[in-house]
Amino acid sequence: EIFSPGDRVACGGAGYATHSEFVSIPKNLACKIPPNVDFESASFATIGSIALQGVRQANPRLGEYVAVIGLGLIGLITVQLLKANGCFVAGVDIRPDNFELAKSFGCGLVSDGNPNSIQNLLAFTDGLGFDAVIITASTQSNEPTELALKIVRKKGRIVVVGSVGMNLPRSPFYEKELEYTIACSYGPGRYDKFYEEYGIDYPYPYVRWTENRNMRAFLDLIADNKINLTRLITHRFSIENAVEAYKLLTEGKENFIGILLTYGEKSKPIQRVVPSGIRAARKGRKRIGFIGAGNFAQFYLLPVLKNLDVELHTVSTATSANAISVARHFGFQYATTDSLSIIHNPEIDFVFIASRHDTHYQYVLESIKAQKPVFVEKPLVLNYSQLKSIEEEYAKNPVPLMVGYNRRFSPAFVFLKEKVSQRKQPLAIHYRVNAGFIPPDHWIQNPQIGGGRIIGEVCHFVDTLMFLTDSLPVSVFAETISHTLEQTPTNDTLAITIKFQDGSLGVIEYFSNGSSQMGKEYCEIFWENQSAILNNFESVSIYYKNRVTEKKFDGKKGHKEEMSATISNFENGESPIDFFGIKFVSLTTFAIIESLQTGRKILLNEFEKMLNEKIEGGE
Repeated sequence: EIFSPGDRVACGGAGYATHSEFVSIPKNLACKIPPNVDFESASFATIGSIALQGVRQANPRLGEYVAVIGLGLIGLITVQLLKANGCFVAGVDIRPDNFELAKSFGCGLVSDGNPNSIQNLLAFTDGLGFDAVIITASTQSNEPTELALKIVRKKGRIVVVGSVGMNLPRSPFYEKELEYTIACSYGPGRYDKFYEEYGIDYPYPYVRWTENRNMRAFLDLIADNKINLTRLITHRFSIENAVEAYKLLTEGKENFIGILLTYGEKSKPIQRVVPSGIRAARKGRKRIGFIGAGNFAQFYLLPVLKNLDVELHTVSTATSANAISVARHFGFQYATTDSLSIIHNPEIDFVFIASRHDTHYQYVLESIKAQKPVFVEKPLVLNYSQLKSIEEEYAKNPVPLMVGYNRRFSPAFVFLKEKVSQRKQPLAIHYRVNAGFIPPDHWIQNPQIGGGRIIGEVCHFVDTLMFLTDSLPVSVFAETISHTLEQTPTNDTLAITIKFQDGSLGVIEYFSNGSSQMGKEYCEIFWENQSAILNNFESVSIYYKNRVTEKKFDGKKGHKEEMSATISNFENGESPIDFFGIKFVSLTTFAIIESLQTGRKILLNEFEKMLNEKIEGGE
């Protein structure tokens, strides 16, 4: 383990390293604080790493002349880093407020950068020009860059750390053959979710200085007394007076460099569930606890639940601000960030789960153990081991369970189901999905988090075919398109053939490489000299003998009807879809992946037997 309880740590990352009493930080955004470094100094780890990455991009050598344009917080840290590297440093700023401080940190020359001072800057380098210029200013003006071009030597280096104007003239770059680089925050790994969120480090021999290793290096420099941060702290505010600190930042009525927020020494118990200010509804209505309220839930599920005869009791999201906002918007009485408290709250009757895919299994399992009727957005689980655990727990506590397979509730598919309900022969179904492109680094494509699009999305269409046939799958065969060397294989453009117990045959074509101008879903059904076409939930055409009839629909995919059916069934102690149907949807998606990997047709009974043997064997 990298960390142990009681370790002192410094951390970074927008949305992670917040001014909260408790924070949850991915491992690559946190590092241990050396024993002789205090918390105040360690709080500069992220800012210092930004300065350090700028210095690394400049690649200064011992004895070189380097100019730093912008003597604010990052600029003054940059000066110290360059001196520690054995460079001769000049500092430039349009305001003289920090000149004396810059000189005390080792600047051999400070300048306001006006045209009359350029000769002094060049004289500092014996008229040869600076080997490198690091711009740490923040302005929309092009002046810092123009100044850098005048004072840098031929074949010199310019590195931009701050945000400055970049209307760059070509001539100086051409005449001096300059290198111009923009430093990316605090180093390699920044903005890479696989590095920052998933904790996948870059190999040490190939990427020596990642953002985490930059943070650690900066803390080590503090520990070795190479960096003085105490003199950079100009103001301290208690967390209770944080507004005053931000006023100082925005109003700029006095000079500041480093502003610290301080906290009390004693921790207070966290209030994990807070009232939203919404009064309780009338008695007798079932109380809903809702876990996860992202865009999908707020657009499709919560507006429907709000208008049903239920009481929205508590909502849980990852952040308190969002939880309170959602609670007030949709009328929940309470908001929380503790999702498990919803499941174990005796006042809550039904649990609804719309959180990230990798959390579904735990919340569903806990809900079944707590004997709470539970609705979960698809997918139910991400692997067979999780499915097996839920099946075993469900056998002990067969509570109402529903997975968000909404298409079977859409008016268009309900109409189609009625048309084929009197058949005496198997169906042949062709379901084409123009799914659209999702980048390979999107969370839904990650097998451990989103499950991939087969588990996370194709499950919808497997369930729809099961609904139309009233039958369970018995075999699966799948193929995906071939990938070129330039492509990252994601297995989300594929064709799937499913054979059902009643003899029906279904083909799902799930394509991610089509145009968004084309309708998303198109389903054809063939049976007993009849045919039907569902066109994107907007119409259903029936072909029989010499007649073609068409029925129009509103394009809705059944979310409203799904929520209504779920509440109605839960109130009666029932599930809208039987458990074996739910189980076989997940099992079929796992078989699709197995077929892609092996190139074989997968018989589901044999496949499940093999998976059970693996679990029993400890695999």
